[in-house]
Amino acid sequence: MISEQRHHLGAFLRARREALEPPRHAPSARRRRTPGLRREEVAEACGLSTTWYTWIEQGRDVSLSASALARLANALRLSRAERAYLFELTRKRDPAPPSAPVAVAPELADLLEMTTAPAYLLDRLWRIQAWNEQAGRLLAPWIDSGEPCLLRFVFLTPSARTFIYDWEARARRLLAEFRADTAALQDDAEIRGLVEHLAEHSPVFRAFWTSHAVLAREGGARLFNHPQDGLLRYEQVTLVPPAHPDIKVVMLLPRKG
Repeated sequence: MISEQRHHLGAFLRARREALEPPRHAPSARRRRTPGLRREEVAEACGLSTTWYTWIEQGRDVSLSASALARLANALRLSRAERAYLFELTRKRDPAPPSAPVAVAPELADLLEMTTAPAYLLDRLWRIQAWNEQAGRLLAPWIDSGEPCLLRFVFLTPSARTFIYDWEARARRLLAEFRADTAALQDDAEIRGLVEHLAEHSPVFRAFWTSHAVLAREGGARLFNHPQDGLLRYEQVTLVPPAHPDIKVVMLLPRKG
């Protein structure tokens, strides 16, 4: 990458970082003297060292892989146009270009607001499309990561291993559920691309996927190590509206004990 391109890349990343609001529940969110996220927060979210990320913003002669750029785009919550600009600047091919957004039916959005339990919507690629206030707080480590796809968050975002209690068991089950859920969509190019991308960049995903485990998405106990609220227990209920078969309504009902 020539010097001018590195300069533009660094300036672009810094502008996008400073434009972001810090996580709503971050303990230090109210004590910040500078706008946006800190460099170390962006670096951690995309699996880079703070030094390496700082050098990129400074326009130094360092290189990022396409997968690292994709994680950086997610961490900075780039729009479709911004993400395309990032890959154009670096002359790299986006390994997982975003699909067109899914329109959320008004009745499903209303349903989220009617329940007092954390609730959210997943599309056919298991990307979160909408959520209520309760889910926004409970799932802040996922939602604030900027990664909409549940599978990509679980297998590619380091913080998921802390947030999700008994991560390995939950990740295995999640993948078995995804295989069952998408059995009829094996020729879908986007789903195939998602699986190929995860298999390439996550050895754990690759090992779990090749075990060919299959489970129905039956719900059950879900435990989270919330950064502010500690260990939280929920019972998951998943519904598929007949009028919207590509959408899942996921509700998390609080459990006692």
